[in-house]
Amino acid sequence: MDRTLMIIKPDAVAKRVIGEILRRVEAEGFAIRQLRMTQLSKERAEAFYAVHRERPFFGALVEFMTSGPAVPMALERADAVAHLRQFIGSTDSTEAAPGTIRREFGTDVQCNAVHASDSPENAAREIEFFFGKSA
Repeated sequence: MDRTLMIIKPDAVAKRVIGEILRRVEAEGFAIRQLRMTQLSKERAEAFYAVHRERPFFGALVEFMTSGPAVPMALERADAVAHLRQFIGSTDSTEAAPGTIRREFGTDVQCNAVHASDSPENAAREIEFFFGKSA
């Protein structure tokens, strides 16, 4: 079994769709191994998205991710990273395939309902970021 990280972002939390997203994730065969609701500080959001620091959208991304609670979770299943990314849809919700999480619950490229790790290496780092080394 492989692990990956998904975060239900503040826009989806505000829409009160946490339960529906979790239902769909479990129905897709993912086991939720760890989960918490958290409010990211500016410093934590900047650290998490440090890879994007030089990008023009970095400030807006940090502001968005600190705008309300988020729900990070460690998920497990075979081929977890690739399967989750396909399941949630394209980063830009307007371009995501019908039926995907981002198409159903997102509105654009930033308010796209969820974050998902993009590689097994980043999944391990991101899970540790939210849940510690023992995760």
